[in-house]
Amino acid sequence: MIKKTIGLFAILLLLVLSNSCKDDAVPKPASQLRLDYPVAHYAKFSNHCPFEFEMNEDAVIKEDKNCGFSIKYPKMKATIYLTYKTVDGNLDNLLKDAQKLTYEHVIKADEILEQPYVNKDKKVYGMFYRVDGNAATNSLFYVTDSVKHFVTGSIYFYAKPNFDSIMPAASYVKNDMQRIIETIRWTRDR
Repeated sequence: MIKKTIGLFAILLLLVLSNSCKDDAVPKPASQLRLDYPVAHYAKFSNHCPFEFEMNEDAVIKEDKNCGFSIKYPKMKATIYLTYKTVDGNLDNLLKDAQKLTYEHVIKADEILEQPYVNKDKKVYGMFYRVDGNAATNSLFYVTDSVKHFVTGSIYFYAKPNFDSIMPAASYVKNDMQRIIETIRWTRDR
């Protein structure tokens, strides 16, 4: 019995010693996610609709109904939605609708920053909204000539709205949205 107990004790001691000879756990160094996006190259987009603009050549555009467009960024799982409306004595209603859409995100937003846009030479007037926080969209805009044309735009990511996670992609696409606003030009009614 003593030999059996000594044998079991020896086996147990060997197991404990063999498991205790491992390297010490070392924490991993701090790091950050690195997302590299290509430098944006822009090209003019024009078709039968009464406006044209420049868009990122890496994006894929699809015309929806009534001169609306979906500009897709497949690698980022994002889409800019453009909507066109004709101004026909309803400019106040169009402006209210655009602002209402923006401020519906106030529940999840940490902050909504407004940036007016005025280009008297091209007769383009509007507002760009940056929505900080975990809102469904983080950039919206509207532009108009105040007489005939009204265009709204918003970006949506096909991911849970966690602003910290999508911030690099959101910044990239926000720049593309600003490029659309800066280059939009009303064309003759086609």
